[in-house]
Amino acid sequence: MTSGSPARLILSFALPLMLGNVLQQGYMLVDAAIVGQLLGMNALAGVGASSSVLFLILGFSIGTTGGFGIPIAQRFGARDEAGVRSLFRHSIAVGLILSLVMSVVCCLFCRSILRLMDTPQEIMHEAWLYLFVTFLTIPCNLFYNLEASVIRALGNSKTPFFYMLLSAVLNVIFDVVFIAVFRMNVDGAAWATALSQLICIVLCWRYMRERLPILWDDSRWHARRSEVWTLVGHGVPMGLQFSITAIGSVMLQSANNALGVACATAFTAAMRIKMFFITPFENLGVAMATYCGQNLGAAKLAGTKIDGNNRNHYFRRIHRGIRDAMGMMSVYALATMLLLWKGARDIAMLFIPASETALLDYAALFLHCSCTCYLFLGTLVIYRYSLQGLGYTRLAMFSGVSELLARMGISLWVVPLLGFLGVSIGDPSAWIAADCFLLPAFYIVMHRLQRKI
Repeated sequence: MTSGSPARLILSFALPLMLGNVLQQGYMLVDAAIVGQLLGMNALAGVGASSSVLFLILGFSIGTTGGFGIPIAQRFGARDEAGVRSLFRHSIAVGLILSLVMSVVCCLFCRSILRLMDTPQEIMHEAWLYLFVTFLTIPCNLFYNLEASVIRALGNSKTPFFYMLLSAVLNVIFDVVFIAVFRMNVDGAAWATALSQLICIVLCWRYMRERLPILWDDSRWHARRSEVWTLVGHGVPMGLQFSITAIGSVMLQSANNALGVACATAFTAAMRIKMFFITPFENLGVAMATYCGQNLGAAKLAGTKIDGNNRNHYFRRIHRGIRDAMGMMSVYALATMLLLWKGARDIAMLFIPASETALLDYAALFLHCSCTCYLFLGTLVIYRYSLQGLGYTRLAMFSGVSELLARMGISLWVVPLLGFLGVSIGDPSAWIAADCFLLPAFYIVMHRLQRKI
């Protein structure tokens, strides 16, 4: 991604991610529809009551593995093959330890977490069952995302798309088998996700062994503290950024849970729909992290050569990539806003029966407030991931603090006054607060990097 048209490269990299994650979110919609239609509204509310906690824990897993890919992308851009191999091997070891610790700790405190969130007693069993199985299978989620992150760091987003497609299809099949055939409760949906991810982990590992020789050699592996700290220094702040953001979401969902089962059910349906439509923003951000990381690595390599390419060429490419990504994001954000303003209620009927008019009104209100501010969300994602690609993961984490403070304020003071309307403006307020931090931070970082390298 260090030569050629930035717009074409970013779009060609992001498009498979978008298609893959749209499919992934699609099967999550199907998953919720199956649970709601076959197991009832309480089961759907139980799954939704734990969604923010899952974003907190699994978001840390996804963010950390995504962070592992950043130094790999930088070394790949700098043509350091030995460094790429070393970081890949260390990422496997660190990921294994991290996933096991997370799984054990989360399973032990699963029920306590739900109590702290004021989960209604009528849905406590379903919420605990779904959450416990998901926590138990955290290693599947982490290694599924780690393998995809490594492949993307090497500039290939198409292969992870095909494995994500396979995972989506398998997940829907297993959902039907476990819930409709085996008559399992909501834990069937959680086991279906884990099993589909496990199958893809095995297939993806085989692909890397056969098609990515840069990751393998016959030398004996030796653990190096410096490599561990490189991964931890990039991965943990990125994971914490996801988690800090999610803490605000947990507080917001706790405030929503206190409004009753009706609001919890509407929130579940609206969140699934929202996540489906905002997926392309995240994918564009992931593309920008790889794009910026590889161009920064190339700029550093150029700076070491007396007659090499002008390092400023790569910084100009980074700025141009940001501009092109913002243009693509704006087109999608406006189109999605128009669609959801007209069709939010109809889409919500995939999960909520037409007779439940109050629930449909709540879901439509949430989606209208959310989609109106998608331009702010898209800006947040592009600049946050670009900062991460440049190696400033701690600054990206601080943007998550801005989101946390905004959601805290909404949860503590606005929701008690405005009810579900307050819940609906929680996310947009957080996105705007993060943008106020990220935009000046990015341009300060770029100025310092150009002077430093």
